[in-house]
Amino acid sequence: MSKRHVNGIRDESNIKEFSTLDAPTQDLILAAIEARKSAYCPYSNFAVGAALRTFDDSIYTGCNIENAAFTAGICAERTAAAKAVSEGKRDFVACAVVALQEDSFTTPCGVCRQFLIEFAKKDFPLYVTKSDLPPYRVLCTSIGELLPKRFSLT
Repeated sequence: MSKRHVNGIRDESNIKEFSTLDAPTQDLILAAIEARKSAYCPYSNFAVGAALRTFDDSIYTGCNIENAAFTAGICAERTAAAKAVSEGKRDFVACAVVALQEDSFTTPCGVCRQFLIEFAKKDFPLYVTKSDLPPYRVLCTSIGELLPKRFSLT
């Protein structure tokens, strides 16, 4: 396999083919792909979908929601997390993010990384894909790897 840039890094060791992932991970990614279809992004035209698995195997989905007052928008990851937390689920165990960006994988922004890790009892896997059509290539990382020195009051 030829080496390509992955968010500026020339290493594909953590990029997997969708078909090689286990069924629960595939289901999580497919849920994020479906959630992306509901994105409200008339200003950027950059639709993002996310799916979050909680400790009890529930899946909460979210999409990005933009607003003319740009800072009032919310990312897909925080939409999914807010849905989970509002229903009493506060232990996240996996997350998938889907956005169509040709040259790189769209990982959660800094705010979303901090928001997600707030509800992680331990590091959890993060699956990122940049296509909503098979075959999918999936960046397999973790929230802790993306935010190794998280902010905490404890």
